[in-house]
Amino acid sequence: MAITRKYKVGLVQMSMGPDPEVNLAAAIEHIHEAARRGANIVCLPELFRAQYFCQREDLRLFDLAETIPGPSTVALSEVARAARVAIVASLFERRAPGLYHNTAVTLNDDGAIVSVYRKMHIPDDPLYYEKYYFTPGDLGFQAVDTAAGRIGTLVCWDQWYPEAARLTALQGAEVLFYPTAIGWHPAEKQEFGAAQYDAWQTIQRAHAIANGVYVAAVNRVGLENGDVLGNRIEGPGLEFWGGSFLSDPFGRIIAKASYTAEEILIGEIDLAHMEDIRRNWPFLRDRRIDAYAPITKRYLDPLGGWSPDPEREK
Repeated sequence: MAITRKYKVGLVQMSMGPDPEVNLAAAIEHIHEAARRGANIVCLPELFRAQYFCQREDLRLFDLAETIPGPSTVALSEVARAARVAIVASLFERRAPGLYHNTAVTLNDDGAIVSVYRKMHIPDDPLYYEKYYFTPGDLGFQAVDTAAGRIGTLVCWDQWYPEAARLTALQGAEVLFYPTAIGWHPAEKQEFGAAQYDAWQTIQRAHAIANGVYVAAVNRVGLENGDVLGNRIEGPGLEFWGGSFLSDPFGRIIAKASYTAEEILIGEIDLAHMEDIRRNWPFLRDRRIDAYAPITKRYLDPLGGWSPDPEREK
């Protein structure tokens, strides 16, 4: 039976100011614009309601968090129903007193929440102090059905891990969405900037190829000093590098945004194309699932006692 289904995704690359309500209003307008341009699913950048506050450790910034369901999901649910689009939105979740997550919510085109994904891999680097704010996810990797198609969502630092992409793709995801907040330390940009962006794009294109799926990376753009709740970090801040893109199942770039401007990318998901790629490059068929048990080890140190020969362990 020939597969002919197609649908369109909209990737919102946007900049964030100091007022969360203004950012939410801007995101809503971008969603409507993406829908007017034919998008069936729209993805926003990571933590789109605020400037990237993880540039410092500050107890007051936990006040940015909200429950799920909560104010943002209520507002976005109304937009989803009005525009008849599914929405992927990354939020700072307050799960319980003292318990917070970096969470991506998927709403269907009727406004219903169809999945909640809590970011699994949490970074801790200079100006990316996420371990201070976020508890690692405990809901696992997921693929969910929307009115348009079956999708999976992972968040930012997750995008460097092939295991996350694989486990999501194995659940039938046709598109992997990566809402993202990644940028350059301005002092490092000249020396390392091009290589850093190239590595970021390359690893995600590799996920597309290895799994035979579309990959949508949705970044923010602009220079930020974490200016939220009246607090601003002194210093050069972070220059978010934009460069959002959509890759086809063989790693080819279908659409790509600039490094400096707000943009809405619209790209088509063609399941016949996906089927054709997987028939010609049957990576899922040829996997040796009988040989992959050691992947659950932290590291295969010979001193750690692991042996590939079970007879040696008797």
